[in-house]
Amino acid sequence: MEKLRMETVNLTDRNIDKIAELFPNCVTEMMDKSTAKLKRGINFKMLKQMLSEDVVDGNEAYEFTWVGKKKAMIEANKPIRKTLRPCKEESVNWDTTENVYIEGDNLEVLKLLQEGYLGKVKMIYIDPPYNTGKDSFVYDDDFKQSKEEYEEYLELYEDGNRMHKNTDTNGRFHSDWCSMMYSRLRVAKNLLSDDGVIFISIDDNEVENLKKICDEIFGENNFVSLLATVLNFKGNNDEYGFAGTHEYTLVYTKTIKGVKFSNLLIKDNKEIEKWKIDEKGYYKQGANLKSTGINAPRSKRPNLYFPVYIDENLNISLERTSVNDVEVFPTTNDKEMSWRWSKSKMYNNIEDIIVKKSNSEISIYKKQRPDEEMPSTKPKSLFYKPEYSSGNGTETLKKLFNNKIFDHPKPIKLISDFIEIILNKDDIILDFFSGSATTAHAVMQLNAEDGGNRKFIMVQIPEVCDEKTEAYKAGYKNICEIGKERIRRASKKISEDNPDAKFDGGFRVFKVDSSNMKDVYFAPEEYTQDMLDETESNIKEDRTSLDLLFGCVLNWNLPLDKPFKTELIDGFEVHTYNGEFIACFDSNVSETLVKEIAGRKPPKLVFRDASFNNSPSKLDIEQIIKSISPDTQIRVL
Repeated sequence: MEKLRMETVNLTDRNIDKIAELFPNCVTEMMDKSTAKLKRGINFKMLKQMLSEDVVDGNEAYEFTWVGKKKAMIEANKPIRKTLRPCKEESVNWDTTENVYIEGDNLEVLKLLQEGYLGKVKMIYIDPPYNTGKDSFVYDDDFKQSKEEYEEYLELYEDGNRMHKNTDTNGRFHSDWCSMMYSRLRVAKNLLSDDGVIFISIDDNEVENLKKICDEIFGENNFVSLLATVLNFKGNNDEYGFAGTHEYTLVYTKTIKGVKFSNLLIKDNKEIEKWKIDEKGYYKQGANLKSTGINAPRSKRPNLYFPVYIDENLNISLERTSVNDVEVFPTTNDKEMSWRWSKSKMYNNIEDIIVKKSNSEISIYKKQRPDEEMPSTKPKSLFYKPEYSSGNGTETLKKLFNNKIFDHPKPIKLISDFIEIILNKDDIILDFFSGSATTAHAVMQLNAEDGGNRKFIMVQIPEVCDEKTEAYKAGYKNICEIGKERIRRASKKISEDNPDAKFDGGFRVFKVDSSNMKDVYFAPEEYTQDMLDETESNIKEDRTSLDLLFGCVLNWNLPLDKPFKTELIDGFEVHTYNGEFIACFDSNVSETLVKEIAGRKPPKLVFRDASFNNSPSKLDIEQIIKSISPDTQIRVL
């Protein structure tokens, strides 16, 4: 029986596989310094030549770099031996919910999710630290450098040494932030679906650097917009020179082809009043059908000069139906002009014309239909609504908790509008800087309003609250406690405000921890036989069967939100995860149990080493399973 890997995939190896498919001559062998063994690698000189029509020579090229970038690249690709431990007692509707809340360093979480959610996330929204000098910079990824290391690096790029480096960044302050963002965005891209979109909130401090990072990771051709996002229309008078009104939202697609951005539904009552309904649906008065501009005169477009006839009920026709019909030509101040539509188009779209009469003047307009079924408007690059006010975000949270327990939460309406633009009603949204969980709140609110079943994944490092803050005084020791409680309270309030609404207000909580497996599991060759004999189990003593179950979920690249059942068979605890695999982690399993679960013919089946009395027992059980269900994959921990 094969063992499960129980560590994240090595992205470097995967990238080498992809290059090997295109350029097999660029794959070579090199010495692994850590193991002193040969491993596969890339001949970068050959790869450069394969991607160039000319002879590759010299170092001059355009690129954006900073101190620590190479380490950030390595960090993004490096596999980890971590797991996600389920926390059922902190969850809501554990058995039925499809939402997920994960506590831990988001880089580790992204790596743990990258296989199970590979290409499955339709939208990512993040509101990362803005690097103002006041942010709590809590992500330690081993790529921060000492002053000595930094100065040594700079010596390589003295004036006159024209290397291919762009040194417009300003030292370690920016470098640390760039490294943090680079590695996380590099891994996050893998989770996006091909038609997926990422929205990133940012301010002036790092917007230029962030755009360069995103251009490199997502591709300049997948840049959609840099939205000026107005959060303070009155302006912040504390800012130098100008009263700041806005932040920015960077928008990129995974692959720009095929991505559909929806219009925003019009929900303002005054705007809705402008729309009427006929047998085709909503419409409002559109453009005048009489042409204007330099090409409007009859002499320029003679075929578009013709009469239409208006009866006393303001119905339009291309032929006179009564002596009382009024003949109307496209004229302006007695000058002969032209119609925007031809006769045939007028005839075919006669029901989409509005006739208005003011005094003795008759005007003819087209009916403007919404792009969607309901009245909507295309989002503008100046992203502004009164509901986007940062004060609204603060006030919403304050009302939920009866206290101001979090600084600068994003307004719900801002996030829900982003969601409305890109997400379908069954899609997944990920927020890996989730803070106070505004994104989760927005998802639940929108689902309650339109009957959607959008799912969220919130990720937040358990950053400790300062003892002087209202949050700490209220009993919230870290930001994750605030986020989880907000989801609980928001779900309750949405249900109270919308008693007939059906939406998923629950979430499964997971926490990043060290591997479920002891070190001996990964490197048995480093242990003597005596040491192995003394080791009763590969599995750490504090791990539960639920811990092991979700360790297998991650190892087999499955989502965390699927239903599963736990039952007793012949006195042994058995888990069935969404029909994907069956697991039993009890010791000394019986033949009755083995025959029962093999008879269900699961695609995969997992035991632990301690499930068997000895090696012959393991072989016997394997033979029993294969005789009953030959296609079942069998694995052990």
